[in-house]
Amino acid sequence: MKQCFYNETVGFFYNNSRKELTTYWRTKDVLVVALGLTVSVIVLLTNLLVITAIIINRRFHYPIYYLLGNLAAADLFAGIAYMFLMFHTGPRTAELSLKTWFIRQSLLDTSLTASVVNLLAIAVERHQTVFTMQLHSKMSNQRVMILIFCIWVTALLLGLIPSYGWHCLCALEKCSSMAPLYSRSYLTFWAISNLVIFLIMVVVYTHIFIYVKRKMTRMSKHTSFHPRYKETMISLVKTVTIILSAFVICWTPGQVVLLLDGLGCKSCNVLAVEKYVLLLAEINSLINAIVYSYRDSEMRSTFRRILCFVCYRNSKYTPTVVKLNTTDRRTLSQNGHFTVDSSI
Repeated sequence: MKQCFYNETVGFFYNNSRKELTTYWRTKDVLVVALGLTVSVIVLLTNLLVITAIIINRRFHYPIYYLLGNLAAADLFAGIAYMFLMFHTGPRTAELSLKTWFIRQSLLDTSLTASVVNLLAIAVERHQTVFTMQLHSKMSNQRVMILIFCIWVTALLLGLIPSYGWHCLCALEKCSSMAPLYSRSYLTFWAISNLVIFLIMVVVYTHIFIYVKRKMTRMSKHTSFHPRYKETMISLVKTVTIILSAFVICWTPGQVVLLLDGLGCKSCNVLAVEKYVLLLAEINSLINAIVYSYRDSEMRSTFRRILCFVCYRNSKYTPTVVKLNTTDRRTLSQNGHFTVDSSI
């Protein structure tokens, strides 16, 4: 019969995994917490700005912007989860109960999973609109809400599974080094799942990149080639490149480290880089807000309206500008030219 250790302390499991548990604040701990809290605050503010912009501007009430809003919500949640971690790390870790430790980890896993799955949903939506030459997806609001619901259910399941059984409290030999209460098999599963999602995203965006480049080459040979179309295409190519680069830089190191730990690599010093790869993954939540929102001119205008509310409280968007933009988009569509949002 297996012996379980539900009544043991967090320190017991850290000693079992040979993970250092400090009793005082070191310079390194202070720097990590200070940097982590700074990043968390910025993540919270930027993503709150995105959500507010999508809510107040009716021109953002389309499926892609609902997904962007959900991505911002996931990243906002990631900022809260990381901030919670910063207040419960270093010497404070030893004071945590097993329940609080699992809550700390589950918040991180749920938020980061929601962010990644949402990025995949946006990639698939953009692929559909690009190849059907549409400005916005024809997906109904109801289907978008169902998709968003599924994203959060998936994230919650992956985040809460360890707390409800997929841990090592009854099998100490299977405990992870990075997360001493988690089973190594769970870390392997989580890392592989995210790497598979990452691979799908790379394939989807690479397909979009190749298609857009070929389309630009063919269209540039025609004298009737609309300059606005070329500008949109170039913007899309740039955005795709930024998305892939940011995702690779921020996520790959963390997933590789998790996978090595999950596979029980003895010669890999995963603990030396643990905090830094997690911070790097958190920074992606900030980059998402910049890449997916700031590159959209309409979104930037809405940001200015929110940030300068006192100055602009008596002003509104002029009907003329809206009509011009709407007419421009309609003209491009009727002429057979494909347009997409510059942010995506």
